[in-house]
Amino acid sequence: MAVTGVRLDHLAIAQSFSAAADEWAVAPRFNPVERWYHRLAAADDHEVWLLTWLPGQATEIHDHGGSAGAFFVHSGTLAEDTVAVSGGIPRVVSRELGEGAGRRFGSHHVHRIENRSARPAVSVHVYGPALTRMTKYRLSPAGLEVLTVERAGAEW
Repeated sequence: MAVTGVRLDHLAIAQSFSAAADEWAVAPRFNPVERWYHRLAAADDHEVWLLTWLPGQATEIHDHGGSAGAFFVHSGTLAEDTVAVSGGIPRVVSRELGEGAGRRFGSHHVHRIENRSARPAVSVHVYGPALTRMTKYRLSPAGLEVLTVERAGAEW
């Protein structure tokens, strides 16, 4: 799918996979204990993940280890809190994305996603290059503090 010198449109890939839900290798599953996820596809320059979210389920604040990407809400509603640090002071911007909405992000994006609605949600995420690590953070008066660095194949 990749062409040298051409930047992939991660959001278009996510939308395409969402539109072809009947071709997913697995049906979305919901786990009341933890978020469920499944890798739908992998290529040389990106990978595609399917995630499900019951009400109240969320990620921690995290980055994508230098990968850019996008996510697309296949069904339900998700909230994204994006964290930016300017002059050492963290600023959080929240937005809600409903069914059919999506968002691109760059390789230095730090955010948190949560299902704050009363119904389950399903989303498709694309990362390029494929995820190799993710850093989880917490907000403190000093800014972002690293909690953990997780590696693909070890923690997920």
